[in-house]
Amino acid sequence: MEGSPPQLHVPPPPALPGYAKHLSTVVGGFYALHHFFQLQMVWVVLLSLLCYLVLFLCRHSAHRGVFLSITILIYLLMGEMHMVDTVTWHKMRGAQMIVAMKAVSLGFDLDRGELPAVPSPVEFMGYIYFVGTAIFGPWSRFRSYLQAVESRALSLPWLRKVSRSLLLSIICLLVSTCVAPYLFSYFIPLYGYRQLRKRKRKARWLRAYESAISFHFSSYFVGFLSEATATLAGAGFTEEKDNLKWDLTVSRPLNVELPRSMVEVVTSWNLPMSSWLNSYVFKNSLQLGTFSAVIVTYAASALLHGLSFHLAAVLLSLGFITYVEHVLRKRLSVIFDACLLSKRCPPGCPHRHNTNLWVRLLNLLFGVLAVFHLAYLGSLFDIDADDTVEEQGYSMSYTIYKWSELSWASHWVTFGCWVFYRLIG
Repeated sequence: MEGSPPQLHVPPPPALPGYAKHLSTVVGGFYALHHFFQLQMVWVVLLSLLCYLVLFLCRHSAHRGVFLSITILIYLLMGEMHMVDTVTWHKMRGAQMIVAMKAVSLGFDLDRGELPAVPSPVEFMGYIYFVGTAIFGPWSRFRSYLQAVESRALSLPWLRKVSRSLLLSIICLLVSTCVAPYLFSYFIPLYGYRQLRKRKRKARWLRAYESAISFHFSSYFVGFLSEATATLAGAGFTEEKDNLKWDLTVSRPLNVELPRSMVEVVTSWNLPMSSWLNSYVFKNSLQLGTFSAVIVTYAASALLHGLSFHLAAVLLSLGFITYVEHVLRKRLSVIFDACLLSKRCPPGCPHRHNTNLWVRLLNLLFGVLAVFHLAYLGSLFDIDADDTVEEQGYSMSYTIYKWSELSWASHWVTFGCWVFYRLIG
């Protein structure tokens, strides 16, 4: 149109080259590591450099995941026993675990052909030290990291997700430190609570449940905080056509505190880690048999968490408990043709009985049994324990003492369920 001002075309700002984006994530990750661990971060850096060296040397091999797993296992064992003092090593355990999980998943994804080629050094280090996951996690695949560094526009759903995760993390921290240690004294009248504490056996179980709740919510605190940091850094979204959803979920507390089964507990505790264990440990171990694969999976989880007897005892006990529960409920679902499996049946399942009252009651009974197991296992994470003991790890004698106080009840119940499963077979 005549007389109209000329339209000025403003070109978009030039995009950063790929290597600059990866370098920026490395710098951010290094800063976060130094802030938390100071010069001790060198042990995390050393593990990442060792992983890339193995990956480069085995770049033409079809077993890169296996070689990386063996290398990481040797490094972690040497660090636990020889290289670093116990307290320092335990402080870095979470960051070491994230590095190990990322490197192993990258190796197996390359072996399976899910990635076209070995990443360049700057891409690999950018993935390992991605600032959103370097400290608190969670684990994510290399493809997810590449999507994150492409960057997405800030939006209200993004802000809402970050705010929600931060708020939930603060609430979980308050529950863990200010509510759980005094749980029963809050909700039971003082006189009645004192009477219960006089009955030593009942008091031990009350204390065990309080310790379990405190430990659970401290873990949820880290989980929600990791959701917030990962989302702040631009990760944790899914794309469906033009719809972008910020839907990263690390844990589902309601599924743990009000569980259907112990299987649901272990999968809902840390969803990314559960996915990692299932994809890279359980499925690769299935050729050994289902029970052996379950034990190998929990053993791998125990090794990632460090050479701590009480953690290994809890995780291996979880392996036996979940396996026995799974096979028993599977057998009962076949006998009664009912929805009694450890995981909820999908809509329209072929079972004859699904919403009957007796089916609901049986599932409720298994849920109560899961809470019983959680209280028993959580008793090891004593809220009254000395900070020095927690930093160095609980000893074998401590673990045996705590479970002896509870008469090894969970182990005996699990053994009884296994005997019952064999009898009805």
